[in-house]
Amino acid sequence: MNIALFGATGRVGGYFLQLALADGHHIKALVRNPNLFKTKHENVTLIKGNALNREDVQKTVSGTDVVISALNTDQSTVLSDSTPHLITSMIDANVTRIVTIGTAGILQARTAPHLYRFQSSESKRKTTRAAEEHLKAYELLEQSSLNWTVVCPTYLPDGDITKKYRVEKNILPKDGVKISTGDTAHFAYQQLFSSDFLQCRVGISY
Repeated sequence: MNIALFGATGRVGGYFLQLALADGHHIKALVRNPNLFKTKHENVTLIKGNALNREDVQKTVSGTDVVISALNTDQSTVLSDSTPHLITSMIDANVTRIVTIGTAGILQARTAPHLYRFQSSESKRKTTRAAEEHLKAYELLEQSSLNWTVVCPTYLPDGDITKKYRVEKNILPKDGVKISTGDTAHFAYQQLFSSDFLQCRVGISY
């Protein structure tokens, strides 16, 4: 499989890269700073560029089968600004499957289903800026014709892959408080081979 990977130098993207390469897949990774990309592998095509540049995104998506975006908010509008480039580039390249890493804040609140978690008492975050940015990206995907899945981890400490976690459509598993970067990447990777969570958000936690 040929995979377009955005956010390959990040905490979740790095684990995803390892999983995909271990199974023999080919990766096209868009990175701003190639010096931060430490993986040397014959199945990796590195593209220096920026997800905010439409041509760079098109070059990355072209010739691939699926798209993985592990981009974070970067304390900016990178998600809401780059997502339109991803959508149009995928449509132009006839690529329909995309899996992105979101945040539990954009899941529905279990105690108040009409609200997103970041709008409810379930959220412990002092600021909603990152959740609002993730929400904009999610809404753009929802309005598209793509087969999207948004993986929504709760508190996300660094950690290895255990494969022992819980997931639930559109809400966070009951009493979920954390999930490792490794297990988040593992679940996202599994979605490349599954149609169980097409066009929905997925809460993930231990």
